[in-house]
Amino acid sequence: MSINRILRHGITGLGVIALVWGIGLSFFATRIHAMVTPVVDAAMPETDAVVVPTGGSERLQAGLAILKAGKARKLFISGVHAGVAKDLLLNGLDVTKTIRDCCIILGHEAGSTQGNADETQAWMELEGFHSLRLVTANYHMPRSILLFRRAMPDIVIIPHPVVPDKVMMHDWWQHAGTASLLVTEYNKYLWAVARPIVGE
Repeated sequence: MSINRILRHGITGLGVIALVWGIGLSFFATRIHAMVTPVVDAAMPETDAVVVPTGGSERLQAGLAILKAGKARKLFISGVHAGVAKDLLLNGLDVTKTIRDCCIILGHEAGSTQGNADETQAWMELEGFHSLRLVTANYHMPRSILLFRRAMPDIVIIPHPVVPDKVMMHDWWQHAGTASLLVTEYNKYLWAVARPIVGE
């Protein structure tokens, strides 16, 4: 086979890969755009815990709303910086001292989404809990659910996406910040899917 033919085949192969990747990104974005934040009301199913990976104020506020509504027994905040105490993290939020002391737990070990899943798994086992509601941003939810369910196959995990104002999902390709965020998260999601196959 000539070098020119090899190059042509290589270029064609890369084009096919790029096309498949682009179609996948479109479906990924559509999936995220369809997510809405569940209403916290009497009809919401209860879980043993509500879990919030750090990364956005909307996540923490949503997690607190679920806890205060009595829809979870404890709130676990995963991936908190080692130097951040509970009072500092919750400063300015409407949380009573009783709830702070009894029902909000900080995890300081995680430094990634995989770390959040591993840290939560260890905490759930320690508590003897069997169900959790996972609160994170809509764009972060597909990868988070994948990793959390992989880490805790015997735990019931209910997604609770929040929709950050900064993420412009309508015509997302026209917003540079959102497009960059989605591409990055999509690539991370693909790697999370592939990692058990290709190894660490």
